[in-house]
Amino acid sequence: MATTPNLRLRPKGDQGLVHDVTPENAGWTYVGFKLYRLNAGDMAEAETSDKEVCLVLVSGKARITVDGQDFGELGARMSPFEGEPYAVYVPAGATWRAEATTALELAACAAPGVRGVYTARVIAPGTSPQITRGKGANTRYVTNILPETDPAHSLLVVEVITPGGNTSSYPPHKHDVDNLPHESLLEETYYHRFNPPQGFAMQRVYTDDRSLDVAMAVEDGDVSLVPRGYHPVAAVAGYDCYYLNVMAGPHRTWKFHNAPEHEWLLQP
Repeated sequence: MATTPNLRLRPKGDQGLVHDVTPENAGWTYVGFKLYRLNAGDMAEAETSDKEVCLVLVSGKARITVDGQDFGELGARMSPFEGEPYAVYVPAGATWRAEATTALELAACAAPGVRGVYTARVIAPGTSPQITRGKGANTRYVTNILPETDPAHSLLVVEVITPGGNTSSYPPHKHDVDNLPHESLLEETYYHRFNPPQGFAMQRVYTDDRSLDVAMAVEDGDVSLVPRGYHPVAAVAGYDCYYLNVMAGPHRTWKFHNAPEHEWLLQP
């Protein structure tokens, strides 16, 4: 009997580095994701080596430096449901440091990078304004933090807010075949938050042949892994769902394939 993979990761504690997804422990090639929860005055720092990193201030404020360049205190929202984020792009071969000036939730989104091509920069709210996607009970609100049109080597970062009772990443779509221009191969992580925090959502990760078919309830602070297949999310009524997506693959473009049996949902 095939073993069902563990695609839902709970945070490891309440403080410090509570998520640490690497290509090695995820069993894939490209995407890394770390999540730090810090008190005011606490610090996180790392050297990017051969990775590029996008630091996303999920909530709270921090003073961020990259290779000694001080970007000052960044951050405006104290909850991911309170507006658009601040982020900082950190190129490969650099060292970053974040000193929390309030309670802070900081995501470090990583993928393969190249040295000497890109420079560190702040990605301020409004750089890519929030857009509305879908209609009716499939409405959700999308902020492209690091889209394919902005400078980077392989990393794509986006956050989505789905109102309670609505579906997201829906109709089911996938991006697990390197078949451009029709479909790109992208691994993906989801970092989930809920408002109020006792909420949850249902996420299913499955392939056409059902060789992978995992349904899971994701709760506040969970990370879900999407190594391949379709991956819709349904937020339960009464609880808005936030998720931060990290994607990367051999080509830095998002070309997806909808599940054909559900494409009728896109008809006017």
